[in-house]
Amino acid sequence: MEQQPYYKRVILKLSGEALSGQLGYGIDSEVITSIANQVKDVVDLKVEVAVVVGGGNIWRGIAGSAKGIDRATADYMGMLATVMNSLALQDALETIGVPTRVQSSITMQQVAEPYIRRRAIRHLEKGRVVIFAAGTGNPYFSTDTTAALRAAEIEAEVILMAKNKVDGVYSADPFKDPNAVKYESLTYLDVISNNLGVMDSTASSLCMDNNIPLVVFSITEKGNIKRVVLGEKIGTTVRGSV
Repeated sequence: MEQQPYYKRVILKLSGEALSGQLGYGIDSEVITSIANQVKDVVDLKVEVAVVVGGGNIWRGIAGSAKGIDRATADYMGMLATVMNSLALQDALETIGVPTRVQSSITMQQVAEPYIRRRAIRHLEKGRVVIFAAGTGNPYFSTDTTAALRAAEIEAEVILMAKNKVDGVYSADPFKDPNAVKYESLTYLDVISNNLGVMDSTASSLCMDNNIPLVVFSITEKGNIKRVVLGEKIGTTVRGSV
């Protein structure tokens, strides 16, 4: 008997770095193909999937502003990087037969639809994967905040935060501190008050206020997205209250 998914509508948050794989920059074709196949496995379960992709593998707004570029300009450059990643992911998904739409918060009608909440929900209901590009369309907001905002807007049941370096939330950097402890569950207040760096405080507050759970897990182990959607206890779950 086929397992039934625990969640029916999810937002998958991918960092730009996750797409770069071992390259450290740009887009690793093997990695993006692997992620696309994992998303297809979830879509085949009749789960509605939306994706928010970062742009750190191409450009990071904060890093750019640290080098003297105006912060708003640097952030807009980062938003354009997320569009490039979104188009690459769309191509990888459609190559394996998954219908996909890219919706951009910055109007660029030649390459993507504008973000329209009701249209996004309709796409999801029709079984299409919706990729939200260009962040919120505003500087000073991260793609973590985009994931939280879009999750609230489309009434997603959970945000799946896929990491390429760690397999959950730790008390300290596990690569620097051998005594770092991995948490199975946390509250958003824990994340904010202990500065655990899961997502920025704006995104954490938005999730907490709208009671949106977050699961932090490793994307490098194939099949993990499906495991989370089926309700397996992997990674770290963050909720409004434990």
